[in-house]
Amino acid sequence: MCNAPVLALPDFSKTFCLEIDASSRGIRVVLTQEGRPLAYLSKALRPRHADLSIYEKEYLAILMDVTKWKHYFEGATFIIKTDHEPLKHLLEQKLSTAIQKK
Repeated sequence: MCNAPVLALPDFSKTFCLEIDASSRGIRVVLTQEGRPLAYLSKALRPRHADLSIYEKEYLAILMDVTKWKHYFEGATFIIKTDHEPLKHLLEQKLSTAIQKK
């Protein structure tokens, strides 16, 4: 038997998780809690973002999603999961590009 995927309701006493992936064509993000999806976002990148490095695309995805779902994150704990290793050191880096300075 197969269960259809269903979006769960958030529990604000638990940790949220953003699972982010960016590619040359777009970004995909799933907001989860304890492994259950709460919301998702899939967006094609505009031509002006097509020439960005993968680092900048993943960073842009984080900015867009934290902004979009800030009502979930205000006062809550959340984790950002990405498959892009350099972003794991984001908080230790100096801001050098216009996107990073946002």
